[in-house]
Amino acid sequence: MLKRKKSEERVRLGNNYWRLWSATAISNLGDGISLIAYPWLASAITRDPFLIALAGLVGRLPWLLFTLPAGVITDRVERRKIIISMDLFRGLLTVAVALIVWRASSSLPDLETLTEAQVTTNWSLYLVILIASLLYGMAEVLRDNAAQTFMPQIVEKEKLEVANGRIWSAEYVTNSFVGPPLGSFLIGIAIFIPFFVDAATFLVAVLLIAGIRLTVPSPSSPSNSSSGSVGEKQPVRMRAEIKEGFLWLWRHELLRPMAIILGLLNFLATTSTALFILFAQEILQTSVFIFAILGTSAAIGGTIGGLLAPRISSRLGSGGALAVALFTFPTISLIIGLVSYWPLVWLLTAFSTIMAVTWNVITVSLRQSIIPDHLLGRVNSVYRFFAWGSMPLGMLAAGLMVDLAGELTSREWSLRTPYLFAALGGYLLFFYGRKILTTERIEAARSAG
Repeated sequence: MLKRKKSEERVRLGNNYWRLWSATAISNLGDGISLIAYPWLASAITRDPFLIALAGLVGRLPWLLFTLPAGVITDRVERRKIIISMDLFRGLLTVAVALIVWRASSSLPDLETLTEAQVTTNWSLYLVILIASLLYGMAEVLRDNAAQTFMPQIVEKEKLEVANGRIWSAEYVTNSFVGPPLGSFLIGIAIFIPFFVDAATFLVAVLLIAGIRLTVPSPSSPSNSSSGSVGEKQPVRMRAEIKEGFLWLWRHELLRPMAIILGLLNFLATTSTALFILFAQEILQTSVFIFAILGTSAAIGGTIGGLLAPRISSRLGSGGALAVALFTFPTISLIIGLVSYWPLVWLLTAFSTIMAVTWNVITVSLRQSIIPDHLLGRVNSVYRFFAWGSMPLGMLAAGLMVDLAGELTSREWSLRTPYLFAALGGYLLFFYGRKILTTERIEAARSAG
């Protein structure tokens, strides 16, 4: 009976959904491998906290600079084609990085002795990381926005929470449970191998998405239906269409504060985690393998969160679930900032991820169900501009904060400072957000949509 029930659910969601699910799982396997490969490569190139934070900042900078134009592109171009082209581009870019790392691998220090070794900054490889991070980030912005706005084309609105929950569970299993230990194993063989494997996962994802067949094409903005060539008027239309999406969200009494709150949450979260590689190496005393095990905490939490989020939302109400998440985040940041025991950090991260996925399932499903389809790409991009555009600012703040704290206190407490800062800001945000993001307001918005 159980197998039959699962089979029926798969049929109801449709083959197109399961192709997207499989592509997401496989590409996130590569992302999970890179979660180990990139930080350890960066820490082998430089030990400067600001330079490590800067590398992360550059990778997140497109969320601040490119998100709004990406929304216009998403509403103009078939979303399936965007996903395919961006995954293909990221795959080829990762191959290029893999080849460069392969050629330079003999000059890199032993990864297991990085906490003791004095590493001189390798500026040529560091520049490669910056350029690759920027290009990768731009492709990721466009691809992810297209993927979120693509979901309503293949899943009925009443099934969006279940569909999103399952796809996030798959992401966390491959990204944080399977990927990091596999990345750790591959690094043990050679530091360049994880990058080649990461590239291969993107190419497999391209083949899966290419197999999706839609009966209804992606909606396009009415302003794009008029004839005419792309010329001098193109920037004017771009600005006008961005403005249309911006004003729609800004005038929405629920999505506007929700986007701002998420932006502040992500700023605080990024501030506390931007230098986690140094925190893990120097405070938690982790090896490459233990660092990979730490990554599995997000996988366990994400998987549980993706499966339980609809139930948590139903039991506590959407607003109640969001309030619990708002209180959970700063509490966990405070505890992590004060401890040095990595198994406890593993447990806390798992619980934090459960609540983070619950937040995403509720809020993304809400946006997908209430935003008009012809505006979905642009409004979604404006929302993500607020929500994700704060991340590079958080990384910059982390680097500056640790450098400044290092002048006033020990290296250990300078690395703990961002967690304590995130806890203080998070508690202030909890008292503000719990009064705005109520179940009543969310249900009213869903009904109106």
